[in-house]
Amino acid sequence: MKQFNQILFLIVIVVPTVIAVKGVDLSASFNNFFCIKNAGYQFAIVRGYMSYGAADTVGLQNLRNAKASGLIGDAYFFPCKGKKTASAQVSEFDDVFTSEYGTVWIDVEYNPSTGCGWSTSDYSGNCQFLQDIVRELGNRGRLVGIYASQYQWSTIMGSASACAYFTSKPLWYAHYDNSPSFSDYSKYSFGGWSTPSMKQYQGDTTLCNVGVDLNFY
Repeated sequence: MKQFNQILFLIVIVVPTVIAVKGVDLSASFNNFFCIKNAGYQFAIVRGYMSYGAADTVGLQNLRNAKASGLIGDAYFFPCKGKKTASAQVSEFDDVFTSEYGTVWIDVEYNPSTGCGWSTSDYSGNCQFLQDIVRELGNRGRLVGIYASQYQWSTIMGSASACAYFTSKPLWYAHYDNSPSFSDYSKYSFGGWSTPSMKQYQGDTTLCNVGVDLNFY
């Protein structure tokens, strides 16, 4: 029994502890990212491109404020399908944000802005537009990931299994179960990804007097 306890002790020592890295995403103007960092969060994802088709200069200042406070800084890109080409939108975004962020996450969800919505019938066109956005960013040497939920992906692409062309890119998925864990993903998978990279586990909450969503990886 003594030898068994010694072996068990060694196993406990050498098995690494998995610690969730938590962060926020936000769109509102904000300058107190030290509060967010002191609350235990380690990254911020700011809006980089707005749903109606324009780069977000407020988001750029948020990114700089977040990084100045010691947070990891990414950006999300809410594309407008209709008013402008993928190339034009990426050019507008890149002219403003250049390489100040880590990864740019393409936001694949319902777009409420007039003239910018995803097609409700041309699923292949939706898929192609997303490929165009990803390609244009890749051509500029940017790190690209995809943000979506199973429901949004199915609605926009036609089914959960459709448009499985992005599995080499990291996936940030949304499922609001208030659990910073990937244990739910097998039930809510989509797009061909077998493993996600990040999860948005709580939406529309308030932290440090600003509206945020909560995420982890």
